[in-house]
Amino acid sequence: MASSQPPQSLPRHVAIVMDGNGRWARKRLMPRGVGHKAGVDALVKVVQATADRGIGHLTVFAFSSENWKRPEEEVSGLMSLLLVALSKHLTKLKADGVRIRIAGDLDNVSEKVRNALRDAEANTIGNSRLVLTVAFNYGGRWDIVQACKQALAEGVSASELTEEVLSRHMAMAYAPDPDLFIRTGGEVRLSNFLLWQSAYAELHFTDCLWPDFDAEELDRALAAYARRERRFGDVGESGLGEGAIGSEGGH
Repeated sequence: MASSQPPQSLPRHVAIVMDGNGRWARKRLMPRGVGHKAGVDALVKVVQATADRGIGHLTVFAFSSENWKRPEEEVSGLMSLLLVALSKHLTKLKADGVRIRIAGDLDNVSEKVRNALRDAEANTIGNSRLVLTVAFNYGGRWDIVQACKQALAEGVSASELTEEVLSRHMAMAYAPDPDLFIRTGGEVRLSNFLLWQSAYAELHFTDCLWPDFDAEELDRALAAYARRERRFGDVGESGLGEGAIGSEGGH
């Protein structure tokens, strides 16, 4: 099903913090693992809906660098679920023209998980309908630090280190910055996700728990995005740019 929004009003890149799996399960008196499995099912549907609407990039926060602090049993379950999900859905995603890319520090994950993620990237490298970036063991602060380290390792001097240069070393340098940042589950924060890339993203927060997020919820977010005037700091009617002293939101 295509979006009802005109193509020019659609974001090129949607980023999602998929929050609420545990609460979804708790409401149903089920283990958290059941909620995470339902979250994978929701993701598969949202990937399809995003591709159907002609959006080129979807990035999802699958596992943050802070998630290691969760109970060992839950972390182990998440890793197992990832392997099962890739095994179950990779063939269909590939057939649907989805290219999978991974953003995050894979040095500290198990070899089995690392190989599965890299295999998913390799098996879909020829696709271009939708780039699905899975942020795994990712943190926005980590991303900025690793980009600085890469630039320094390449011999970039302090005087040469501009925003443009640093952007080329970010984990998702291949993608445009997110236009629309969605967080489900009722929380209203970024949680260290794509801090650099989301500087000008439109933020959409919903109380909908992630396993209940579907094509209809996606369309609500897209409709809200289409109603917003994106100015990127340009001079407005007041003569002051976004964020300037005296403008709305200024300090």
